[in-house]
Amino acid sequence: MKEKTSGFLTFLYTTPIGRGLLSILVSPAVSQAAGKLMNSGVSALAVPGFIKFHEIDVSEFEKTSFSSYNDFFTRKLKAGARPFEKEEDALISPCDAKLTIYPIIKDSRFWIKQGQYTLKSLLRDEKLAKQFEGGILWQLRLSVDDYHRYTYPVSGRRSHERTIHGVFHTVQPIALENCPVYKENTRKYCLIKTKEFGTVLMMEVGAMMVGRITNHKETPGNVEVGEEKGYFEFGGSTIILLTQKGAVLPRKNILHRSARGEETCIRQGEKIGKVNNNQQ
Repeated sequence: MKEKTSGFLTFLYTTPIGRGLLSILVSPAVSQAAGKLMNSGVSALAVPGFIKFHEIDVSEFEKTSFSSYNDFFTRKLKAGARPFEKEEDALISPCDAKLTIYPIIKDSRFWIKQGQYTLKSLLRDEKLAKQFEGGILWQLRLSVDDYHRYTYPVSGRRSHERTIHGVFHTVQPIALENCPVYKENTRKYCLIKTKEFGTVLMMEVGAMMVGRITNHKETPGNVEVGEEKGYFEFGGSTIILLTQKGAVLPRKNILHRSARGEETCIRQGEKIGKVNNNQQ
């Protein structure tokens, strides 16, 4: 289904007046106020219209009555609604999303939509960025109608969590084409050391009107593939995976679509790549 982009977002990101208003909307204070509104009982009145507009399948929901809009937005699905690939050599998608992959070239520069970024600026860690040179960046973009809980894509030993604070922008294409999104958004990430895939980095990127990225663990420990890692509150958001050089073979259709600049619709638990057994 084609994603629906509002005229208001187009106004915000493409007009001088809209950009002036955007600078206020993306401030932490406004985002926090929006978060309080989305946690209020009155916000639940917006849920039925949202479900109808986006044609969301309510049969998957664990519950269908919600105390607030955020209660709906962070909803859980019924057990088994998102089965995950259990093959040991499978890299699974951590979330429902639109996926694009990019090679991480030698100088650590890559393009996301029409913005150029370096791993150093994304991670704010030059030494860590070098570990992923020659690897793959997996961009999983969640729109507001997606399921906003996410899981670990692999099993292994995770590191402590690092938080990089910033302002909030939407991650719809209209924003990606007009703003240096990943240089400004709040993001959290950890490293997962695995037997099969080497080290995998998993990052959550907050978006406009998302007051919080909630992860269940912040300290080192063992994690299992398919284990829930956390959830986003209200707004579209993005998850970034980094895999090391030669570690993973992406699915061919994802590789080919990404080469054409196209996203692939993916569901949580779906196989998106596999171990490269031919790596040197």
